[in-house]
Amino acid sequence: MTHLEPRSDPIADPVTTVSVWNIANGLTMLRLVLVPFFAAALFHTDGHSGAWRAVACVIFAVASLTDLVDGDLARKRGLITEFGKLADPIADKALIGTALVGLSMLRELAWWVTVVILVREVGVTLLRFWVIRHGVIAASRGGKLKTMVQAWAIGLLVLPLSGTWHAIATGVMMAALVLTVLTGLDYIVRAFTLRRTRPLA
Repeated sequence: MTHLEPRSDPIADPVTTVSVWNIANGLTMLRLVLVPFFAAALFHTDGHSGAWRAVACVIFAVASLTDLVDGDLARKRGLITEFGKLADPIADKALIGTALVGLSMLRELAWWVTVVILVREVGVTLLRFWVIRHGVIAASRGGKLKTMVQAWAIGLLVLPLSGTWHAIATGVMMAALVLTVLTGLDYIVRAFTLRRTRPLA
């Protein structure tokens, strides 16, 4: 999540013949398994327990770290599988979606912010599949920065902060929202350009 170098779209990474039972896929599944535990901790005592909110933040941080590691491991060790290419974005969207919806239900985040971010995330994923036969949309620095800022914003809002610290958390989320919209528009432009200028593979 903190790496800012552009890389290929993971959906287009070539598949290897390695078994699906590998460490990269294991980390992806761990992220998916952690989602209900994160939700349970976040909503413990209706979200009023500071200790459980802190536990939820730790779970979210661990899950986010698996997102940082699993893709790099798969590419560096030749562990890319069709299962991993499908499960990775599902795990990502499940984690982020659960966190955003949960925060909105607890009135820590406006619903319109959650809707904008989720529409962008789902939309970009669909765009990647839409152009995959024409070529690869390289991940931009802005996209990687968006992911990092978004994770920090969610982590801070999950914590039981108040006063100045809560205002800072809200400010980080607004920065993430701006990056979300701008990078989403960039993906749209690049997707249409790719389909217009590249023949089918």
